[in-house]
Amino acid sequence: MVSLRGLTDHTIKSYSTYISAYLSFLEKAGIPPEDASWDIMRDFVVSIQKERSLSDRTVNGIISQLRFFTLYILHKPWDPYQLPMRRFDSYLPFVPTQEEVRTFISAFTDLKQKAMLVLMYSAGLRVGEVCSLRYDDVSRSQMRIHVIHGKNRSDRYAILSPTALDILTQYWFACGRPTGYLFPKQNGQDRPIDTFFISRHIAAMEEKLGWPHRFTCHSLRHAFGTHLYENGVDLPTIKELLGHKSMSSTLVYIHTAANGTRSVTSPLDAMGGLL
Repeated sequence: MVSLRGLTDHTIKSYSTYISAYLSFLEKAGIPPEDASWDIMRDFVVSIQKERSLSDRTVNGIISQLRFFTLYILHKPWDPYQLPMRRFDSYLPFVPTQEEVRTFISAFTDLKQKAMLVLMYSAGLRVGEVCSLRYDDVSRSQMRIHVIHGKNRSDRYAILSPTALDILTQYWFACGRPTGYLFPKQNGQDRPIDTFFISRHIAAMEEKLGWPHRFTCHSLRHAFGTHLYENGVDLPTIKELLGHKSMSSTLVYIHTAANGTRSVTSPLDAMGGLL
């Protein structure tokens, strides 16, 4: 049923993880899924949040999965008042400065790792989009990258930086000249590399540099959007380059940019101060 809805592999994996946990919870309690009450579902949500130290945002994802399971698998009605979505605080993402990005990426000597990081930062690609890139997706003549079926299930073109192309070319010649997936799994050329490959190396490099653990793959994507805005690129263009579905996702870069809200003059100062 999940596959019939046309959900992505990442979503299917996520649904399987928490629905499996829910079914195990019911099995231990000796309760068939169709007989589970709202109290039982609430107990499960509270239990798994405490057990795994999950954020309220993640809990909302679990509630969505329970809703899917109830409606499409059990064919029972769903009452949003019985298991309401959590409210959660919103925080600005960590965005490294341009100098921090330069220092961090330059510290990598492995060409595969460096090429993946450079693509995330220079084109604003998600880690999953980098891992799924194929040789034919990179157009050297048009200097652009074809991102196929991104997060919003839509294609887009990302910019191909000449510097990124140079590093990618070095990697390509040094690492077997892959013509399928640009970053294949080590034990299978017909399968893309796992996303945790580069995440693991990011954490290791932070440790090596003695930096606090703040960098993630998405930090580089945020840095791309923020640094473009700092360099004068308009928000609609940044939205299209990042493949955002809504402008509200792009507006965050006004707040994270060094020349964003901090460059605005207060009306109190504009009037020349107080008498």
